[in-house]
Amino acid sequence: MNENLLSTYGYPKKVQHQIDEDDREKYLETVEKINKCKKTKAVCIQHEFGIFGGEYGDYLIPFLEELNKPTVTTFHSVLNPEKNAKHIRYVVRKICNNSDKVVVISGYGKDILANAYKVDPDKIEIIPHGIPYIASGKTEEAKAELNLTGRKVMATFGLLSNKKGIQYALRAMPSIVEENPEILYLIIGETHPGVRKREGERYRNRLKEIVNKTGTSDHVRFYNKYLPLQEICRYLQATDVYITPYFDPQQISSGTLAYAIGAGCACVSTPYLYAKDALRHGRGVLVPFKKSTAIASAVNRVLADHKLRERVKKNAYSYSRAWTWPRIAESYVHLFNEISKN
Repeated sequence: MNENLLSTYGYPKKVQHQIDEDDREKYLETVEKINKCKKTKAVCIQHEFGIFGGEYGDYLIPFLEELNKPTVTTFHSVLNPEKNAKHIRYVVRKICNNSDKVVVISGYGKDILANAYKVDPDKIEIIPHGIPYIASGKTEEAKAELNLTGRKVMATFGLLSNKKGIQYALRAMPSIVEENPEILYLIIGETHPGVRKREGERYRNRLKEIVNKTGTSDHVRFYNKYLPLQEICRYLQATDVYITPYFDPQQISSGTLAYAIGAGCACVSTPYLYAKDALRHGRGVLVPFKKSTAIASAVNRVLADHKLRERVKKNAYSYSRAWTWPRIAESYVHLFNEISKN
């Protein structure tokens, strides 16, 4: 992050240090300050590929090697490397070797780290993706508040990018509309800043073209803006079917799907790793990748079968009670206390 741009983020005063991701020296300057700070009892690295500088984020390695505080690293993505992907194996192993504990979002993430990267399984902890508390059973109330009364609501939210696979859901809309003429598909969220910087609104415009060609403009609504948490929760409460048609089979986490499960939505998803784990045992419906006909069939089945829909919603909501932010915070506090004692 360029020092001239730091003020644009509006961080509070308690944020004491910021690192330009591409400035190697800044990592070392910052770790030296952290090491000298007696108030710092532990360090938590929130890791995602693309956040840290260098190849696969390898600028983080010298920081961790110099750090003398107990460290927990949370991997929000765990990439399953190709056989010849030596550097990513090197980076991930280095990060894990220099962390006292490693956290992953799901069991699949632990399996990949242990098997593909040979990380000690005893070092790996599973702590689910955190979610806010969202009251269930408020569907009609939320619809009335959002002027959606009388509509069956299908929704997707989050920063928009091609990886979301929304084009496949849109191509399913004619078949869904045929059986559910009151359906409304809400696509909530602005375009991902990185995508917008590279290609502008090309992907969103492509989606709009699909809507026009399929004649479903009365049944699709785009919200091209960032919505605060309270509004997102309200839209999820109003949702009859939540859909994630992503097409990366190795995707190991999804905050948006976690929120939808936590809101007790009936979820339809492609079987990327996180969805396979989170929606098993009747907590959602999985469909093949890039198959609009399968999406349409699944959505129509969930909307037509009231008992199925309510069962899926109940299973999802009950399962996700362990994911609420206070519960996740307790898990991290326990982990910090554990490594600080060693």
